Order: sequence, then C-alpha cells, then structure tokens
Amino acid sequence: MTPNLATAGALATLLLLAGCGDADTGPLEPTPGSTRIACAIGSDRFAERCFVERSDTAEGTVLTVRQPDGGFRRLRLTPEGPVAADGAEPVTVTSRSPQEIEVAIAGVRYRLPAELGKGA
Repeated sequence: MTPNLATAGALATLLLLAGCGDADTGPLEPTPGSTRIACAIGSDRFAERCFVERSDTAEGTVLTVRQPDGGFRRLRLTPEGPVAADGAEPVTVTSRSPQEIEVAIAGVRYRLPAELGKGA
C-alpha cells in the first residue's frame, strides 16, 4: 500500500508536533565563550543556571543571556550600562558590589560581573 498525500501530510504534522515539547528538557549547555551566571526567573531564587555571551556587532557590544527554559535576552552595552537591545523592555541595573551588578528585565534577574556590563 502506498501512502497518499493526506497520510503523508498527517505524518509530517505529527513529526512536527513531536518536536514541540516541554521547553525545559534538561540543563542548559554552555556555548563556547559563554560564562555561567546566577539568574532568577520570576520568584525563583538565584542559581547559577544561566549563561551570557558577549559579541561585538554593528550596534555595539551585545550580551546574550540564555535561560534554562530556552528564553534569552539581548542587552546592548552603553556608557550608562546595559539596555534592552530591542528597546522593548525597560532594564534596571543595580550595583551589588564593585565586582557585580544585577540586571532586571521583564521579571528575570541576572547577576553579571561588573566588568562584563561596562559599555563603550
């Protein structure tokens, strides 16, 4: 029996849906050049489970912070400190110590080394 077009379409749909699942499929793996940082998502406690990558772009230096749930934020560094790269959400920066800042955006908080958050 040869599959017809409807059967093939249904099979393709099932395969696509199988790829959609729980976003938290396990621990987040670092990418080369990334740094592990503490983060707190919503009311969660801080834990070292996020990663940050620094890259130079045409718009300036950008930090990409990756969360264990698959979410991420892009922060553009300015002389005043990090801002949302897309400008959509306000960013609050708090100095915790000379070595560490806390960046809050849309209910997620990240603790970054102070030197990582310095812009041009």
